[in-house]
Amino acid sequence: MKIRTINIKEFLILKNSLPIIDVRSPGEFRQGHIPEAFSVPLFSDEDRSKVGKVYIQKGRDESMLLALDLVGNKLKEKIILLKENCKSNRILIHCWRGGMRSEAMAWLFSLFNFECMILDGGYKSYRRFLRESFSRKAKLIVLGGMTGSGKTEILETLENNREQVINLEKLACHKGSAFGNLGMPSQPTTEQFENNLFENWHKLNLSKIVWIENESKNIGKVIIPSELFSQILHAPLVDIKLDKKNRIERLVKEYTVVKKEFLIESIKKIEKRLGGLNARLASDAISMGHFAEAAEILLFYYDKAYQEEIAGREKAKVFSVEISNTDIYSFSKKILDLLKQQQFYGID
Repeated sequence: MKIRTINIKEFLILKNSLPIIDVRSPGEFRQGHIPEAFSVPLFSDEDRSKVGKVYIQKGRDESMLLALDLVGNKLKEKIILLKENCKSNRILIHCWRGGMRSEAMAWLFSLFNFECMILDGGYKSYRRFLRESFSRKAKLIVLGGMTGSGKTEILETLENNREQVINLEKLACHKGSAFGNLGMPSQPTTEQFENNLFENWHKLNLSKIVWIENESKNIGKVIIPSELFSQILHAPLVDIKLDKKNRIERLVKEYTVVKKEFLIESIKKIEKRLGGLNARLASDAISMGHFAEAAEILLFYYDKAYQEEIAGREKAKVFSVEISNTDIYSFSKKILDLLKQQQFYGID
């Protein structure tokens, strides 16, 4: 039979050119999966639960007999689904631990001339490798600045200039504030966010500079892995300083495309921290179309929070860049000039 087991390092190399077949249940796949994997589940969520209970109560043999009853007449569906999603006859397969489910599906697929490579340790080994990877020391430079400073656009410009960049907000589908979900796709689960982040992280040359935006540990509903967040907290930070007038103009331009009621609903999320009076004044200003006025009220809260966060960082690792206009190219040029002047880690 054309079946062999491979380790996680070989798997990560081969997945760049071969399809990944995830044979876990649909619910497991939705919770988190390797990006670009195809779901060809051996069991439905309900069937997986039944087999698991029998395994605990009656043992392996009884659970396998039940599994045969549940999937025996569905094997044809698995082959059809595989062929619909896979044009290669060489495939990577994994379940949760690299055990019965992946072995059974590899046997089935091999009967139809597929060369099957099973991930040793399954998805669990991928997740373990992922966590260890985030502990690897990187030459991070954190891009900070008060709300409305254009940090995301600067990151994109740096990336276009072939700098290494991790865009956490893009991966999290959230801009990191009470208004962060507006105009964004639905957020992934934290597990899926970590998987998507790892796919970016794994491709970086960590011996060279990596730019990343300053974020709280929580970005909306997802959480930055502790191993990476610790590095972010202790890395050099470039503090973008743009005057409030320009920041307000940028925020008004960005958020006035959203319906007023969505903005007002977002204000309610931070009402306690903003203060009842300020929350009401900001909401009234939005209702009347006075967006700049509302932005100024909200910035009082967000600026204070940012200043407190920056005050907790090591002063020697905070480098300020004064900006007098909103030209993103000029932002990025000044930052790269600062990088050349300041030997953060040494220029490669």
